[in-house]
Amino acid sequence: MKLIILDRDGVINEDSDAFVKNADEWIPIEGSIAAIARLSKAGFTVVVTTNQSGLGRGLFQESDLEAMHKKMHTMVKAAGGEIAAVVYCPHHPDDGCDCRKPKAGLITQIEQQFNTSAKGAITIGDSLRDLEAGLEKGCIPLLVKTGKGQKTLQKIIAEQKPDFHNLAVYNNLAAAANAIIQS
Repeated sequence: MKLIILDRDGVINEDSDAFVKNADEWIPIEGSIAAIARLSKAGFTVVVTTNQSGLGRGLFQESDLEAMHKKMHTMVKAAGGEIAAVVYCPHHPDDGCDCRKPKAGLITQIEQQFNTSAKGAITIGDSLRDLEAGLEKGCIPLLVKTGKGQKTLQKIIAEQKPDFHNLAVYNNLAAAANAIIQS
């Protein structure tokens, strides 16, 4: 299985400091839906992992999250691709769960669901926590500059983080997908 793990907000869709709370606010980043479809058609199993603390904060309901994910699935399917699963952390940051990124609990759930190891899988994110969760499981992290990606890149450079010395950085998910498929 060729596994690719994508963060959602800031990678697939526009992020918001006020949280993406419903399907109307869920707006795909240009080229991201087509990129997922290309990855899927190229034989990758695409899985989305996302921290959704807005649930734990009471900002939206499970039904709102389901509607956002249905919209995402429908758009990817219309482009000829497939998202194999969406795994999310519903907890408030203070809950101390093991699934909130940068912890790797969401990736552990993927391993269990697909009866596979995520070691060597590609994980694409726009924040340090996305990349750290992947590293904990032996994934290959890629950073996109969309969402919080530009700030994350500046932080990695400023702090000279050794785990990210050879980090591949792409303008967006479409550019990352092109590079992955061509390699």
